[in-house]
Amino acid sequence: MPFSIARHLAAGLLLALGACTPYLYQHPLATQPARLGAELRTPAQWGELPAPLTKTVVAVYKFRDQTGQYKPQENGASFSTAVTQGATTILVRALEESKWFEPIERENLGNLLNERKIIRSTRQEYTEQTGQKQPNLPPLLFAGVILEGGIISYDTNIITGGAGLRYFGAGASGQYRQDRVTVYLRAVSTGTGKVLKTVYTSKTILSQQIGASLFQFVAFKRLLETETGFTYNEPSELAVKDAIEKSVQALIYEGFDEGLWLPRDSSEVHGAARQNYLREKAENLNIDVLGRQQIPRRTAFAIGLAGAVLQYQGDYASPNLTLGAEATARIGLGETASLFLNAGQMRLAAGANRNSFNSTYNYAEGGVLLRILPRDRFTPYVLAGGGATVRTSSDLSRRTLPHVVAGIGAEYLLTPRLGLSLQLDNHYYLNDELDGLVNGRYNDYYWGARAGIMLYLGRSRAARISNATN
Repeated sequence: MPFSIARHLAAGLLLALGACTPYLYQHPLATQPARLGAELRTPAQWGELPAPLTKTVVAVYKFRDQTGQYKPQENGASFSTAVTQGATTILVRALEESKWFEPIERENLGNLLNERKIIRSTRQEYTEQTGQKQPNLPPLLFAGVILEGGIISYDTNIITGGAGLRYFGAGASGQYRQDRVTVYLRAVSTGTGKVLKTVYTSKTILSQQIGASLFQFVAFKRLLETETGFTYNEPSELAVKDAIEKSVQALIYEGFDEGLWLPRDSSEVHGAARQNYLREKAENLNIDVLGRQQIPRRTAFAIGLAGAVLQYQGDYASPNLTLGAEATARIGLGETASLFLNAGQMRLAAGANRNSFNSTYNYAEGGVLLRILPRDRFTPYVLAGGGATVRTSSDLSRRTLPHVVAGIGAEYLLTPRLGLSLQLDNHYYLNDELDGLVNGRYNDYYWGARAGIMLYLGRSRAARISNATN
């Protein structure tokens, strides 16, 4: 009966979630009024830019999509492009918002010239009819700098993944996908045609789907089936907008070194905002294509403590789960490899109420640990080594027992100094006397599952490399 009640409650909860899903975002029968476009770079972020000495007149003829890609579909080709075709308009607005540039109309220059012809013709006719001379049109502004470039890459599915769980007809799942758009922007001198500066930026585009479902017989010939979920796709237009605005900001700071444009206050050339940009640029050198920061994270020396759950495998039946504790030290041989030294105490037992076998041991061991992803906060690792185990009691014949150890594990850095590790290992003895009973074809051994913390001491490799390069 309790299981049946719980099953009905779960079904009701899923139905309620499915019915309420539209209300999480917008009522299905309601409309929304027009609103101002979403702003990704706030006025405060644009305000970090120093005030310019003078605005630079720039022309943008065509900042276009150079990828030639169409929107991917599961059931065939699509005639819709993967990214916006209005990147020129986005760039012109970004130039306005920066307050550093005076953009002039060049994308639809023919329309502008035609309109000026109409104005001249109308004024001339008015002068001929009334005899009143009309003023001439002011000359068009010309640009000292042309901005060129475009959207040069749209990479789909650079990261995909998901997870799901289903039990007794009830389940939930989630999937995600990450795309990336890349923008190049260059400044060209209209006097010489020289490319003054080129910058490029990229922005990831996230898509994710979350769903839950229930498929269950609630009574004889009564089947309940329900599902709910939602999908979120980050708008590609906003990703392009963010990348273009970032490129404009980068172009402004990069122009300081060449003297292309200067801030009103000369001290701002090396001010806090510029230093933040240079720091971001330096950090970007250590970020890979997936956005992971690739720097040496772990120091050469670390100490740690771990607790263990052990299970003996030997000549006695009915092995028990027992506990152990361990202290460890690691000495780095580089980013990937470290020497480890372990010392600990454990108890192994077998039989009902531990009456067949029950003994306490101290042990020391050493070996080599290899990290699979040494520059990530999370890294799997493998280890192998050997050592000796000593019984704390003398009731069994041999007290010192040699063994070999091999294991796998994973470590996650909670902070730059503190790591959390989980490990599964096997200790195999070189003789069959761990439990004092020699029997069977194989020697005694035990499995260990450990959880512990690691404290990294000293100066990090990243700091040493930075000091060396500076």
